[in-house]
Amino acid sequence: MTLRKVPGTRANVTADVTGALAPTRPLPLSGGMNSTPKITALSWLMVAILGLTWGGTFMVTEVALAGGMPPFWLAASRTGFAAALMGIIWMAMGRPLFTGPTSRSDKANLLIIGSLSSAVPFSLLAWGQQYVSSGFAGVSMAAVALIVLPLAHFTVPGERMTPRKIAGFLIGFIGVVILIGGQAFEATGAAFEPAGRVACVLAAGCYATGSIMLRRLPAAHPIGLATVLLLIGTCISVPIAWSVEGPPPLPAPELLGVLAFLGLVPTAGANFLRVLVVRSAGPVFMSLVNYQVPLWSVILGALILGEALPRSLLLAMALILTGVGLSQYGALTRLFRR
Repeated sequence: MTLRKVPGTRANVTADVTGALAPTRPLPLSGGMNSTPKITALSWLMVAILGLTWGGTFMVTEVALAGGMPPFWLAASRTGFAAALMGIIWMAMGRPLFTGPTSRSDKANLLIIGSLSSAVPFSLLAWGQQYVSSGFAGVSMAAVALIVLPLAHFTVPGERMTPRKIAGFLIGFIGVVILIGGQAFEATGAAFEPAGRVACVLAAGCYATGSIMLRRLPAAHPIGLATVLLLIGTCISVPIAWSVEGPPPLPAPELLGVLAFLGLVPTAGANFLRVLVVRSAGPVFMSLVNYQVPLWSVILGALILGEALPRSLLLAMALILTGVGLSQYGALTRLFRR
């Protein structure tokens, strides 16, 4: 997931659907297509970490962009570094990808999920954001949660829509729109603005569809699954970057550490957590991260960069937290009962 700017703050927001120490045994993945999502305290912790990580990535990304890294090659280098790192860990563990029998369609779905999780939406956003307001791109990414909700209702067991869940997601979405501000729907006047808006919405649809398909895969090793998805994303991102921006630039020595960090934390580590959350707690729960990212970007921008907090922050935060609590009321009550 990638956003450029969220109005209401001077910060750029980047979030990608991409650490953790490698376990000595494969982590269990209960998220088979016939199992019900299980939301635990660990699920809430992982979603909170993802929101904080992706919400704060913009500061490091700004350094890379300001240092001369083109956006497409930045995305490709991040994904490639993360894939190499995860691949080394996975090979050292010597674990198979799938823990049970698979079909050809399962393997074909891996290719689709890998492209929908990074390469295709990255490209759509990079092109679309040339012609739309940054606020519209932000709202499009927040809409991932609203797109996931009906898709999961019809395709994922245990993810049925209820009036309370729908109300919660709508309230959270309104909170994001208020946080971003009225600039979200301003027209830029660009000739390709309608096509740019379609590209942003299609990118949101890619993220939503990828999460649904990821949940429906058979049981798999989490590190192996995250690695394969990153490898697929790299194989698609590199040709796209080469065709759009030419041969890869040679980064300055000081940028190598920045790229390494981006590949390690918000790409490799976060993608591993994303796989765990989707496969265990489900895509609807995972989509709550999209409401956190702009919130964390504003807060971290104020704490670290000294940016002014928008007046709408408290209202937006209250609506987002209310929406999250309402949509996940059942999971919260079960958690506190334990």
